[in-house]
Amino acid sequence: MAHQTHYDTLDISPTASQAEIKQAYRRLAKQFHPDSNREMASHDQIAQVNAAYEVLGDPQQRRTYDRQLNDRPHAGYDPRYSRQQRTATAQNQHQQRQRGRDTDEHLQQWMQQVYQPVNRMLLYILQPLQDQLDDLAADPFDDELLGDFQAYLDDCRDYLQRAQGSFRSMPNPASVAGTAANLYYCLNQVGDGIDELERFTSSYDEHYLHTGQELFRIAIGLRREAQVALRDIAA
Repeated sequence: MAHQTHYDTLDISPTASQAEIKQAYRRLAKQFHPDSNREMASHDQIAQVNAAYEVLGDPQQRRTYDRQLNDRPHAGYDPRYSRQQRTATAQNQHQQRQRGRDTDEHLQQWMQQVYQPVNRMLLYILQPLQDQLDDLAADPFDDELLGDFQAYLDDCRDYLQRAQGSFRSMPNPASVAGTAANLYYCLNQVGDGIDELERFTSSYDEHYLHTGQELFRIAIGLRREAQVALRDIAA
């Protein structure tokens, strides 16, 4: 079997442009990096990809490498194998492009059907809390103020239910597993926080207010971490 070249490692043509080389490297680096895809992670493959890009990514080193390839002895050259290799490479490139398109479509659909509506519902729940607490602090025993606070909690219940429904509507792509996990725990914290805040409306025990506020604070942090994880993927 022929020796694998750096072009084979990056799964690109020897005539590829520098932009195509960089694009192939970034795709493979993400594919085999343990932080983005634990199932596909491989130290050896990452090392091979890095070595190939170190040469091909530098135009001068690439020219030297291409001359070495052209000067390589051709003893035992089998044109049938060359055709088979080109065919296999073309098929592999087509399959990888198709998988890439499928992955992009899955991610786009998940963003629209899950992430965006869940993120929006969480904002509707978490953002008004401080203003609601400030209003209630004027007189926690006032029936009208307490009624307004209860109405806010009822809205929170509705938003939470809708967010949970969106979250369960489709599985997340592997690339956004961290974002999905943060959203899941965020929703749990919000649910527990609403429970604590509602206990105050029947007991007037401020301990429940403080606990609910703390659970919402944790939820805000988890929502922010989900956003950061998503930005890291897009970077």
